[in-house]
Amino acid sequence: MAQCVRILAAVAFAAATAAAAAQGQDAKSVAPKEFKVSVAVGPAYALGAAAERWAKRIEERSGGTLVAKVFPGASLAQRDPTREIAALHSGAADLAVGSTLFWATQVDALGVVGLPWLAADSTQVAALTRGPVADVLIAALQRMEVVPLALAPLGHRQLATRERVVRTPGDLAGLQVRLAGPPQLADLFAALGARARIMSFGDAQAAFAAGTLDAQEGTPAMFATTRLDAVGVKRVILWNAIAEAAVFAVNRQRWEAWSPAEQALVRDAARETAAELPGLVRQEDEAALAALRKGGMAVTRLTPAERAAFAAATRDLYAKWAAVAGEELTRAAEAAVRAAAP
Repeated sequence: MAQCVRILAAVAFAAATAAAAAQGQDAKSVAPKEFKVSVAVGPAYALGAAAERWAKRIEERSGGTLVAKVFPGASLAQRDPTREIAALHSGAADLAVGSTLFWATQVDALGVVGLPWLAADSTQVAALTRGPVADVLIAALQRMEVVPLALAPLGHRQLATRERVVRTPGDLAGLQVRLAGPPQLADLFAALGARARIMSFGDAQAAFAAGTLDAQEGTPAMFATTRLDAVGVKRVILWNAIAEAAVFAVNRQRWEAWSPAEQALVRDAARETAAELPGLVRQEDEAALAALRKGGMAVTRLTPAERAAFAAATRDLYAKWAAVAGEELTRAAEAAVRAAAP
């Protein structure tokens, strides 16, 4: 009898051990939660680097249970950064890091950040990413059924010209300018007497070489990475015309499927990365301008008085865009900028 009991106990122990081993094996084989992160540019740019950092933080801090894959070039949004909000809403993208300038085509309130010459320096742009203005922008994004987690200043759009020095509004008269941004920018150049041109970069290279294209709108990093110096572009005008802020956001269904701990992890990672973004932008601009100067391009920085002349020349356009963004929000943004003025 005792021997029988011992045999039964041994069998029970073996069965329990096997069950525990199977459970452990099942736990190890549980697939991590995977999701897609949309961003308009690759990691060579500050915005793309921020998307990579956010994804890496999430994966590391979750111990690999949350795995993010970054899709640059707005490839989840038909390669159109203005469609990233739609991609988030539909679930084509789970997370996204985008620009207020591009996303304003879907969320009107975001256009307040890019009002012409509203926020002329980095401190003023930063003032639009916190406080009452940020609260309104976040609420507007939430109405689009996405979950905004953080905002961060992203810098300014500048101008590169083949020959012409641009210091006054009249200097843009008749200028043929290739745009790399959303349609709103065409309004800006039209208001200043220039002609906006939409064309591929290959066509733009040929047009610059032939002298039928005069200027390129964009960021210093874009000017440097596309080697505008090699196609006869000789000048960079730092006029700080249009400001941009970055938005870190999540698809709402994805967000609600996460546990509170997972939500906190993703939110904290977004906010930490957003806090680093201004430094990344500053480094990007400094490196790009150094490269452009090395390539023989002259860099001109407009004075506050010169920027004020451009602001005055585009006041009607400012009023038009302000009405779209919202008059009350615009007044709040103006107050924030005044309070942040040097």
